[in-house]
Amino acid sequence: MSTTQGRNKVLKSHPRLNLVQQCNILKIHCSGTYYKPRGERVYNLILMNEIDAYFLEHPYYWVERMTNYPNLNLGNHINVKRVRWQYKLIGLQTIYRKPKTNIKDPKSYKYSYLLKIKKNDYPNQIWQTDINYIPMFVGLCI
Repeated sequence: MSTTQGRNKVLKSHPRLNLVQQCNILKIHCSGTYYKPRGERVYNLILMNEIDAYFLEHPYYWVERMTNYPNLNLGNHINVKRVRWQYKLIGLQTIYRKPKTNIKDPKSYKYSYLLKIKKNDYPNQIWQTDINYIPMFVGLCI
């Protein structure tokens, strides 16, 4: 039994106070006492179990590849968005090798930062440029 269903029984069964008075005392909205949460559909539960079982064997399968897994179809076509939602709902994260972009080459020359020596006393004292290419009528000047 969920908390809202339990609260409904407690609020409706009081002998002297009606529902509005009880909600005012508890400082909750009256419409919240009538809410009954809908459970997950059976088809989604079967799909979650199937994805979870197959993901345990293949934790490196991403969403698109899991969509093509034949046992997931269960008679219907499964959309990539539905599998992505199931991944998020279950809390699955694909294991893959992350890019190593910040590894420095020990052999490469390290340029020193020359501006930390110089003081910036007045405006327009230090300038910087970065020219990657100059557009021309014919081709590029690099």
